[in-house]
Amino acid sequence: MKKNLTTPDGAAISNTCFGTMQFGGNADETASRQMYDACREASINFFDTAFVYNKGNSETLLGKFAADERDAVFVATKCAFGGGAGKENIHAQFDESRKRLGMDFVDLLYIHRWNTDTALEETFETLAGLVETGKTRFIGVSNFAAWQVMKAQRCAASFGIEIAMLQPMYNLVKRQAEVEILPMALSEGFAVCPYSPLGGGLLTGKYARGDTGRLSSNKHYASRYRDDWMHKTAAQLADLALDIGVSAATLAVAWVARNPAVTAPIISARSLEQLRPSLDAASYDLNDKTYQKMSALSITPQPATDRSETT
Repeated sequence: MKKNLTTPDGAAISNTCFGTMQFGGNADETASRQMYDACREASINFFDTAFVYNKGNSETLLGKFAADERDAVFVATKCAFGGGAGKENIHAQFDESRKRLGMDFVDLLYIHRWNTDTALEETFETLAGLVETGKTRFIGVSNFAAWQVMKAQRCAASFGIEIAMLQPMYNLVKRQAEVEILPMALSEGFAVCPYSPLGGGLLTGKYARGDTGRLSSNKHYASRYRDDWMHKTAAQLADLALDIGVSAATLAVAWVARNPAVTAPIISARSLEQLRPSLDAASYDLNDKTYQKMSALSITPQPATDRSETT
């Protein structure tokens, strides 16, 4: 059974999370405030940030916007992307994150990625201390493989805590999470908050139109979505969206949200105009026929056993 994740005042977290990765970077303070307000008007109460986002500007702006309604929002941040997952680094980064946010505690603290240089016992003993002292209400892990999650969960249990939420990458052209992570989450009761439902903007169809974005300006995103079949899928999705009269971005987010293991996809944008189609996904009724058509546009990953279960 999934853990009951609520805001400090007891409201259930929204079925969509807004990621503030663009705050203080591609989105200036005015644009960031507009998007925050639009999310709140759309009943989104779940916000995601990280120590490394835009040199702290993301956390600073999110904290400023949420200051007057702290107990009504669920705030997640991440640490230990760089510098290791040892006690000293976790404390240093998380202390700075809380200072930027202007918050004594956060609702969820993720370890940003798997770390091979620090014993898990040190990492989770440190996290247990943060939970015990009330500096975070829940803990999570981001970018962990399924075996890493289960190993970490066993370690966490030895210190009297448990992993509440996972943050994997998941979208129509990045479906590796379907092999083990999402089934594991359903089986073991982890909440799942996947990032990049739009594939760095690829699934909006804008690159097929000749527009620019992260795939054209960021070498990591360009490499992540370099395969020709991914771009073909994006073009076919744009055609399908046109046929049924809805934004490709709305379809892409709704497709991720429809997976039964997903708690809340993380949406994001550089501007309010860019954000609106993703906001619309929360209320879009993606029927079985369209879901199946979309799924058929991309490559379904092989099962973990790498064999057909029907033969």
